[in-house]
Amino acid sequence: MNRAIPRSTLALALSGALLAALLAVAVPLPAWAASSVTVEGPDGTSTVDPDYATEVTVRGSGFQSIKKGFGGVYVLFGWVDGSWRPSQGGVVGADYRYVPDSESRDNAGFQRFVAFPGSETEAAAHAVMSDDGSWSVSMTIPGARFESRDRSGDVSGVDCLKVTCGVITIGAHGVKNANNETFTPVSFASGGGSAPAAAGGTLPDAAPGLAAPGEVRLGLASARVDAGTSIAFTGQGFAPGEQVVATLDRGLVSVGPLSAGAQGEVAGVMSVPRDVRGGTHLVTLTGAASGAVAESPVEIVAGASPLVAAAAAETPMWLFVLLVSCIGIALVLIVTSVVVSIRRSLAARRARAQAASAAASASSAPPPPAAPTAVIPAPREAGPDAVTERLAVGAGEHA
Repeated sequence: MNRAIPRSTLALALSGALLAALLAVAVPLPAWAASSVTVEGPDGTSTVDPDYATEVTVRGSGFQSIKKGFGGVYVLFGWVDGSWRPSQGGVVGADYRYVPDSESRDNAGFQRFVAFPGSETEAAAHAVMSDDGSWSVSMTIPGARFESRDRSGDVSGVDCLKVTCGVITIGAHGVKNANNETFTPVSFASGGGSAPAAAGGTLPDAAPGLAAPGEVRLGLASARVDAGTSIAFTGQGFAPGEQVVATLDRGLVSVGPLSAGAQGEVAGVMSVPRDVRGGTHLVTLTGAASGAVAESPVEIVAGASPLVAAAAAETPMWLFVLLVSCIGIALVLIVTSVVVSIRRSLAARRARAQAASAAASASSAPPPPAAPTAVIPAPREAGPDAVTERLAVGAGEHA
């Protein structure tokens, strides 16, 4: 049997919701200081190697810490221009670019996630922000050159020896928060000399030539491949005839040994597992005799094949509009059903109350007066006196 919801309960629930909304608007967010970030490499400075991956420690302070707030802060490595901030309309791929990586906790280290304290996504974070807005993570800078994708999926190269690159912090999970948007430049140095960095736009990577003596290089046919395919690579600068081993993520997949040619060059193809996680991975060439190492990041796209992705991209817009419309209609029907059910329950309750009241009134009223009973005289019994009386009457009538 449906039980009606009292109006007082509904009024109390609506009042509570309204009060919560007013408190959310009226109560200010916790105060914060100006956010700042420091980057520390192996030598204690913010200088990293332009040719090899460098692990650095990134520390933040003065960030806006929202207890039990959704999301947190993404920590990225990349390039920005003057109007890059997402809160000011900055768009990834146009106003800022960064090294792609998966958002999982066990990614390649090029991207980090710092969660707000008590956030529902805290379990997936690499660190949790303290109440005073401080945090610390370790991350990997792949070198001075990397490939980046924009929202359209187009890939372009970024050369940090020609533009200024550094550590970027933005709001996580699509939440834009100007208080937690920062850019901290880093410098590149190799062999004791600082690599020049110029502020401004990006230029495509130059076509690699022969490596200088004592310098090894790794080139990839494509900086972005699909899981289940292969990575084509070339290497230069190894000793002639030297055995060279190629690896993906330092041992996930390996190829070799390959014998370097007369000019110290090697070439090969490396298979990519079909079940590998998506994101940025690291291809490494290692010379057996010289110990020389060359590394280069590669983005692996996991999941759907190119044909499936193309089919998904061609999905007509009307299908999404229809889906959203159906969801909206379903919600309206549910709300209408609940309202009608409540009204019927209240009407049935009023009817039962009226019937009970009428029954109670009937039981307490006095009984109606009894109808009067007619008295019919009993006939006289025939006897001597009755006969004499009848005879006297008859005689009088004939006189």
